[in-house]
Amino acid sequence: MAVRNRLHRSELAVPGSNTRMLEKAPTAGADVVFLDLEDAVAPDDKAQARKNVIAALNDLDWSNCSVAVRINGLDTHYCYRDIVDVVEQAGDKLDTILIPKVGTPADILFVSTMLEQIEAARGIKQINLHILIETALGMANIESIAQTCPERLEAMVFGVADYAASTQARTTNMGGANPDYYTLTHPDEQGRRERHWGDQWHFAASRLVVACRAYGLRPIDGPFGDFNDPDGYLAAAGSMAALGMEGKWAIHPSQIELAHQVFTPTDKEVDRARRILTAMEEAAKQGKGAVSLDGRLIDAASIRQAQVLVSKADQIEQSLSARS
Repeated sequence: MAVRNRLHRSELAVPGSNTRMLEKAPTAGADVVFLDLEDAVAPDDKAQARKNVIAALNDLDWSNCSVAVRINGLDTHYCYRDIVDVVEQAGDKLDTILIPKVGTPADILFVSTMLEQIEAARGIKQINLHILIETALGMANIESIAQTCPERLEAMVFGVADYAASTQARTTNMGGANPDYYTLTHPDEQGRRERHWGDQWHFAASRLVVACRAYGLRPIDGPFGDFNDPDGYLAAAGSMAALGMEGKWAIHPSQIELAHQVFTPTDKEVDRARRILTAMEEAAKQGKGAVSLDGRLIDAASIRQAQVLVSKADQIEQSLSARS
């Protein structure tokens, strides 16, 4: 069955054509690294990038992170060779395959069928799937996509840049705010009006989170293009975390720690969650269904929220201990 609780606060993107970055990736500190054969690689470099990725999987130590490969799109002639060559030659080192531009359940079934045959032929363990929702078609079909291949499918990623192109959104930014997406307040007595920016990606991201949570997948936010703007990254990641996203891509190593900062529960949050669980244990012993903590009502829903947060904090602590 697919791993559904893999730590996934940060996912570092590494071009398969850049051997220097490939060598540094395992120790960059990301929870997940994906070696990219798609958008980050020029057409003339595709074949060599594939060889580079296979060598990196076989020769480097990936014990400190999970590792994935983003294959080329199913509408290209590079795709089948990505799957066959990478999985046949290095599939035993691979945790997941990342499928770009998934539009229908059939896209997942195609890759899953190929993996099943190669795994059987080579005697390797199951390789799971992450998918990118980055087209209007994929978003329209997201609920049915989320239910496809539950034995392999782990996570869905919101690919904001290609999604913007697919929906013909009027922006060239890769994630983040758009100054043209705003509302005006009513005029005050002097006729002045305030300008309030909105989140252009709120609907799409919310829909992805709901589909993932409904069917047991992990929702992950995609790239933030300006790696010289840490405050912008933190703001974008923070809003996605508030919606329920579990992590975010890092297109530059400097964004890894920013992702961890956002998607790691604070000591204050963990302490309060533990106190909630303790308070409810005492209430249960006294036959009470709800109690008050710090002046606020704590009920069964609060327990579930606290359990999720404490479980995540424990998972992070265990992962850090294993790496040290």
